[in-house]
Parts: sequence; structure tokens; C-alpha cells
Amino acid sequence: MPNQVNDLRQLLNTGPNVQISLAICDLATGYQILVKPDLPFHPASTIKLAVLMEVYHQASQGEFSLDDQLPVKNSFISLADQSKYALMSEDDSETDLYQQIGEQLSFRELARRMIIFSSNLATNLLIEKVRAERVTRFMQALGAKDLVLRRGLEDKKAYQLGLNNSSTARSLMQVLLCLAKHSVVSPTASDEMIAILCQQHFNEGIPAQLPAGVNVAHKTGWIEKVYHDAAIVYPPQHSPYIVVILTSGLSEKDAAPALVASLSAAIYHQLIPT
Repeated sequence: MPNQVNDLRQLLNTGPNVQISLAICDLATGYQILVKPDLPFHPASTIKLAVLMEVYHQASQGEFSLDDQLPVKNSFISLADQSKYALMSEDDSETDLYQQIGEQLSFRELARRMIIFSSNLATNLLIEKVRAERVTRFMQALGAKDLVLRRGLEDKKAYQLGLNNSSTARSLMQVLLCLAKHSVVSPTASDEMIAILCQQHFNEGIPAQLPAGVNVAHKTGWIEKVYHDAAIVYPPQHSPYIVVILTSGLSEKDAAPALVASLSAAIYHQLIPT
């Protein structure tokens, strides 16, 4: 284990212009590794975890069924001045939904696309329905006091005014701990959300260097020089653990995912006996 600890420390020593925050918790023992866990970051698409949980939360309260249909549109209200804005398909990681404007899709399908393909359009459709303030309130009820959803994605006017979503590694770890314990909404709902997260399309971060046979339920997020990954890791013959890695100051196209993958591998070998 000392070698793995040294490897982790070396990976974290990336220079003065890079910020890295870690929050790790072994589900069985409660053992934690925390490095700047309360440093606030723009959460990028990791905020979609919170939206997913509130969708299931409101469905459980009978406000709608996950199989109810929502119209697909591309017009949203800016938090900055109540003006309308539209998303650009070229800035989205999932473009098929833009070909379905005017059609209807279920809450379940929109939630799936929001997580698996990180669809910004699906996310904004869901946020408009469940409301940002209610997402934040549910996160606080789960113990994540620093996970705040203020607005939909790609609201450039609000972004320029600093009206941004925010999170810390500790808060993301907290909601994933609740999910891993099957206590978000209900055991059945938790299982369904974990199954969606296990189908994640973008796997260049936490899962990339883990051994074969390790399942990972996770959500990535990236904008400009911000890159994050937040996961429940399921090693064979071992209890799950939570790992959240938030970074800023590195290129999301190469250096940041590679660093997150290396950190994830070092954490795995520290936690899992070989």
C-alpha cells in the first residue's frame, strides 16, 4: 500500500495552475480519502446526476410517470433576463435528439440520453419540468449541501453573470453513497438509476485503466479546461466504493482524462487487495 499512496501523491502533484479534488469512500468500511473535498467547481455534466435523481424522486411522488411523454423542443428561458435561448447541436455530445424536435419522448428515455450520451437538450427538457430549485432541495435532503443547480445548460447570459451550477467532490460523493446504499427514492429506483449509469458511453476517465470485470456506474463532465468523473466502482468479490475526481486547468481532450484514469487506477490498487 505505501507504493500506491506514493503513486497517488505524485499524480496529484501536477503544478500550480491545476486544481484537483478527490473524494473516495469504501462502502463496507467507511474508509475515506479526501483531498480538497470542499473546493467548489463548476460541475459541468456531473450535475446531470442530480437531475436524474430528482426525476425519479418526482415520479415516485406521483407527479408524473417515467413513461409519460414530454414534447421535444429547443427553446429555453435564460436565468439572466428571462430571454429565450436555444442549444447548438454542435456543442452537444448527443445530436440525434435535435432531429426529433416536435416529437415526444418519455421521461425515462430523456433521462437515459441525459446520462448515457450526456445530452444537454434532454437535460434542459427535464430541468424545465422538474425545476432547478427542487433539484437543489433534494440534493440537500440527501446531505449534499454544496450541490446546487441554478439553471439549465448552455445558458450563456447567465454564465457570463456568474450564475452557475456548483458542486464539490464531497457532495457528489455523498449522493453517490446514498445511491450505492439504494436509499435514493427507493431500492428499485436506485437500482434503475445505477443501471443507467453503468451504460455510460464516455469511459475515458475512471473506468479506463481498471481491470477487466470491474463495473463502473458513473457520470463524466467537461467544459473548456474542466474535466470530472464521479463513480460507484464495483470490483469483483469486493464491496463497492465511491470515487469522485474533479479537475480544472488541464485539457479535457487528452491530459485530464488520462490523469483521472491514472488516479482511478492508483485508488483501485490502494483499496482492493491483490
